[in-house]
Amino acid sequence: MHPASTPMDWFSHPDHDASIMSAWEHLIGGGEANAGELRCVVDDSWRRCLVARVDPGAGAAPPPLGQDGLRARREKNARLVSTSLPLIQQTHEFLSQTGTIMLLADPDGMILQQEGDMRIVEPAGEVGLIPGCDWTELNCGTNAIGTALALQQPVQIHGAEHFCAGIKRWTCSATVIRDPLDGGVLGVIDVSGLAQTYSRHSLALTVSLAGRIESRLAKLAMERRLRLLDRCASHFGSLRSDGVLVLDECGQLVKANPQAPAALLRLGVDTALDRRFSVPGLGIRQAGAAVRPAPDWLRLARLETVREVGETLGFLLVIPAVPQRAASGAPPARTAPAPAFSRIVGNGAALRSAVEKAQHLAPSRVPVLLLGETGVGKELFAQGIHQASACAEGPFVALNCGGLSRDLLASELFGYAEGAFTGARKSGAAGKIEAANRGTLFLDEIGEMPLDIQPHLLRVLEEGEIYRLGENTPRKVSFRLVAATHRNLRDDVAAGKFRMDLFYRIAVTNIAIPPLRERKDDIPALVAHWLTHLCERYGLPLASFDDDAYACLLAYDWPGNVRELRNALEGSLLMADGGVITVDKLPLEIGAAAWQGDAARAEPAAAAPPGAVYSLEMAEAESIRRAVAYSGGNLTKTASHLGIAKSTLYQKIRKYGLAAALSETRGRVP
Repeated sequence: MHPASTPMDWFSHPDHDASIMSAWEHLIGGGEANAGELRCVVDDSWRRCLVARVDPGAGAAPPPLGQDGLRARREKNARLVSTSLPLIQQTHEFLSQTGTIMLLADPDGMILQQEGDMRIVEPAGEVGLIPGCDWTELNCGTNAIGTALALQQPVQIHGAEHFCAGIKRWTCSATVIRDPLDGGVLGVIDVSGLAQTYSRHSLALTVSLAGRIESRLAKLAMERRLRLLDRCASHFGSLRSDGVLVLDECGQLVKANPQAPAALLRLGVDTALDRRFSVPGLGIRQAGAAVRPAPDWLRLARLETVREVGETLGFLLVIPAVPQRAASGAPPARTAPAPAFSRIVGNGAALRSAVEKAQHLAPSRVPVLLLGETGVGKELFAQGIHQASACAEGPFVALNCGGLSRDLLASELFGYAEGAFTGARKSGAAGKIEAANRGTLFLDEIGEMPLDIQPHLLRVLEEGEIYRLGENTPRKVSFRLVAATHRNLRDDVAAGKFRMDLFYRIAVTNIAIPPLRERKDDIPALVAHWLTHLCERYGLPLASFDDDAYACLLAYDWPGNVRELRNALEGSLLMADGGVITVDKLPLEIGAAAWQGDAARAEPAAAAPPGAVYSLEMAEAESIRRAVAYSGGNLTKTASHLGIAKSTLYQKIRKYGLAAALSETRGRVP
């Protein structure tokens, strides 16, 4: 398997065309290509094409969509098209003299727009480099659009490096366009021409243009969100007890008030309110996203669509302090607030020691730094400290410093004055620090905070005063700070990545929260707790694990900690039949422990030569081999059965040398 590609692997080498062509002929003839003749991105792509049985003799992309189909694709990707098209059109004069065309494709490899030198439109049409044609690797073999999508990085494919014979007279450069909010792939920008137009600068052009498109998307998204927040500002009064969430046009969280987590919990929704939170079934579905129904709890809340000049900006979700009656008319159950730290499950010595330290520190107002890996429950500790402190009657305000851009983090943290930047709300806006006044501010992943923001936070902690962005008048604030990180901040201080003065200010006291692999004795209690909770949430009878599945849970190391355990339990429960959860319902990486156990119990002479050692990789390879056989060699069904992406399956087939087994299985299928 090749190592990860480097920027030097992005560029083609046209002077190697003859040797690359020879390697291709040898490969499709059943031999092994000489890897020394190929860049690793090309070698890997060719092998993906072989596994997927792409026709190496293909001369063009599949036929294009009709006008209605293309129109529907463009509407589905309207945000990408409307943002990109003006920038693409600006390149027309330049490209018209170069013998090349620029193409915009969606996340599925479907070409949406074309611009450039009209002299090559006809030869481009002959191979399908036109709007409406699908250029994924599965359809057209190795090519810049499809391979950039497969790798999610810039790539240049020249001449003989293409997998399909009919496309080898072309040269192309492409890179992906990412969503500035969540990093997802929105599409691809590509420059293509006949082989004699080859230039390393083509790839630089696509990367530069993709960056401009992403910057414009970020600016438009920020302006849109600020207009949305401006329309919803009146619902964020400090005295209201309703939970309030503002969601964008795709249902993703923009802002929530401090009462929102407790309000959601009353409806049975126990989740972190961060940038990953979304409500399915609302508004515009993002390109490439699966259709998901709206959750049942949504009918217990008040949902308003926020529009501006007929355009949907987003949604306002209000969860009343006293929930509405469900459709059945039955009144919702009322629950008293849980005691501090009661949601932290486990009695292991390391965990109890951390909880006792937190209980001891809670009554004071000194800052606390929580140390622990992702998923160990740092926010639960922060909420427990808040509930057991003198600030318990005040708000608990959480902010993840690692999930926001520098500018957005600054405005979220400190707020801003009227006119502080383009699109700023007329009356300005309070930040998280002000929202936490007389309460607790929880800053998660504080080690990700940019260096130039850190002095401003330090000043707030030292002076008890805050300046909104664009203001010269300080505002008095009083709050308890609880910070958290998975990083070693002492190392970051030594490396100049974190300010020493801020470190000593926030780390007056610290609490180390142990990872789940160091407190496996707590797994039975956590399993019982979450199974009960999840069965109640979904209205299911209490379920249980059979012996083999339960042994897998106990044997697994849980790198994602309690969060991973909870997700695994939820997914397994929803897949279970008859209230008993078996090994095949567990995630692949956890269930693979069962195959390892079976191998260990087998007779050594029958299973492996003397001295052989069974490993998790052997178990995973066996799982894949069985799934391939079960699916009759259909890789789509195999990937679905294993619960992994098809691209991941290709990588594992190559990694474990299972291509021969795949071919043999397909040969047996009538």
